Amino acid sequence: MSLKVEECKDVFIFAQQVDNKINNIAYELLGKAKDLAADLGQQVVAVLIGSDVKGLADSLAQYGADRVIVVDDPELKEYRTEPYAHALSSVIEQYKPEIMLIGATAIGRDLGPRVAARIHTGLTADCTQLDIGDFPLNPAPGQEQKKNQLLMTRPAFGGNTIATIACPDYRPQMATVRPGVMQKREADKSAKANVEECKLDFTPNNKYAEILEVVKSVSNVADIADAKILVSGGRGVGSPENFKILEELAEAIGGTVSCSRAVVDSGWKPKEMQVGQTGKTVRPHVYFAIGISGAIQHVAGMEESDIIIAINKDESAPIFDVADYGVVGDLNQIVPELTKQIKEAMAAKA
Repeated sequence: MSLKVEECKDVFIFAQQVDNKINNIAYELLGKAKDLAADLGQQVVAVLIGSDVKGLADSLAQYGADRVIVVDDPELKEYRTEPYAHALSSVIEQYKPEIMLIGATAIGRDLGPRVAARIHTGLTADCTQLDIGDFPLNPAPGQEQKKNQLLMTRPAFGGNTIATIACPDYRPQMATVRPGVMQKREADKSAKANVEECKLDFTPNNKYAEILEVVKSVSNVADIADAKILVSGGRGVGSPENFKILEELAEAIGGTVSCSRAVVDSGWKPKEMQVGQTGKTVRPHVYFAIGISGAIQHVAGMEESDIIIAINKDESAPIFDVADYGVVGDLNQIVPELTKQIKEAMAAKA
């Protein structure tokens, strides 16, 4: 099925939930959806799919949803590709959104392409920027320029270039968005959801996976995407043992340790701690880049930090181009001394 462009309106987001808890990416998508909807003069609609999830609708309204469409069925208790794809594609066919945004999580990356294929539209994956504008930007003589298109920007070719993509001929315009890239709005605790329940039939077939057991692993690694202060180390730290001095600095300032891809590839730290295009996008108040050269793939994951402090012995390292403060020198001398002075200053203040 293909939707007619002129029939579609409103900016929809997929409100991902697991175990009846809304994923933070849903609130981030609502923040961006409000901006897009304002440019189009339309509403923001959240699609909430699960079992016994209606009680979560108010939190979506608090972060910007004008309406919440709820698809509630026991078959949707845990995420499975077939019933969720059926649910979201059915909502799209019935409500005809102009734009459909999905978080680029493990679930979103599975769900988005399947839904796009079912409703015969395009999908731009892993977007880092979304805007409303005209397409193409510079039309050739005689070429029609279409107004108010969703311009979807994403890194391409390993982060070496940036591509801006539009989908002018099909609806909805669909994109998956990396967690941590968009900013959620301040919550309006008084907001109440305008809920619309969408009833669908779910008949298990040979495409329905059967979940035999759910095993939840417990991770001792802090979620770097939520950290307000990050102390991040790169290959220049020298060894996994040397991360001890970064951990001491992080402890002194109430921060969390993270790392670059080179550190993960070397086996020094787990993937959950990686910042960058192939890791996590972070937006802390303070970001220490220690022994990190500043490859574009890493910078793409942390350049929106409020304050960036770089420590590197190579004064020509690209990281200094994005840093607010830079220190050129041996991190083995600078970081312990910085930690010492911070501890002394805090002790004096106390």
